[in-house]
Amino acid sequence: MLYPLKFKPVFKEKIWGGNRIQNKLGLDFSPLPNCGEAWALSGVSECQTVVANGFLAGNDLNEILEIYMDELVGEKVYEKHKNEFPVLVKFIDANDWLSIQVHPNDELAARRRIGNGKTEMWYILDADQGAELITGFNREMEKETYLKFVKENRLKEILNFEEVKCGDVYFIPAGRIHALGPGILLAEIQQTSDTTYRIYDWDRVDSSGNPRDLHTQLALDAIDFTTHDSYRTSYNPIVNRVTPVVNSRYFTTNILIFNKTTEKDYSDLDSFVIYICVEGDVVITTEQGNCQFAKGEIILLPAVTEMVSLTTSTESKILEVYIS
Repeated sequence: MLYPLKFKPVFKEKIWGGNRIQNKLGLDFSPLPNCGEAWALSGVSECQTVVANGFLAGNDLNEILEIYMDELVGEKVYEKHKNEFPVLVKFIDANDWLSIQVHPNDELAARRRIGNGKTEMWYILDADQGAELITGFNREMEKETYLKFVKENRLKEILNFEEVKCGDVYFIPAGRIHALGPGILLAEIQQTSDTTYRIYDWDRVDSSGNPRDLHTQLALDAIDFTTHDSYRTSYNPIVNRVTPVVNSRYFTTNILIFNKTTEKDYSDLDSFVIYICVEGDVVITTEQGNCQFAKGEIILLPAVTEMVSLTTSTESKILEVYIS
């Protein structure tokens, strides 16, 4: 019978990465000078995460999905996504600016035959004082104006910079231009997709002196030029209650802050549930078994899970993710 699953992350070195994934999250990995990402839960074919606990240890996520199907992800989710796990969870450490980029939506991705679009959200785990990210435009924008600023190498002038702190949430729908700045560690929840259109890379070169490829034309049809008054996602967390944060067709994310045993009833939810521990440590007890996890770890609860008991020795905070 399926049970709460833990996974071994896949670590990736990036030109802009640092060491916070190890130092702040305590995740073990082969020494990487610039570890920019830890893929904590992934069904992307070339970067699948492998089960770390129980009798399924050593099996990757897609193997389990092919065997257990709707028992793992839920009937409606399996009917729509088949043998592709629909959510990808990463931890990202930005020690320098990431490229300014955009992701296609589902419709554009389908036309280009590149799989899914990519809508995502960021939860800030740690941030240096004054750390910034980019999301959206800072003024009314249209394609012709945007192209003028790109051609003149003045793109930064029209982008919206936001100073961030621990606990901030940013929802990044497909089409919104964005970038992470130095001094930020975050959890990213996204559609299962690895398609990124790089627009500007801060005139950087790699170890061989070559700039990374830009996708200026490919990005043009992907960009949503709509400007918004506010880009940060507002929420009001209350201890020992579920706080809704993001509700999209691709994933729902809530925040649970608790300092006592908490019971969860998922009997009416036709979906898997992902727990991402962002503070503290938690013992999970279900009818299929129990396990412990701490900051920087995730748990995948199969869709057959009905009742869950969460116990903590201190105040803990977890992100709860599912498809509604």
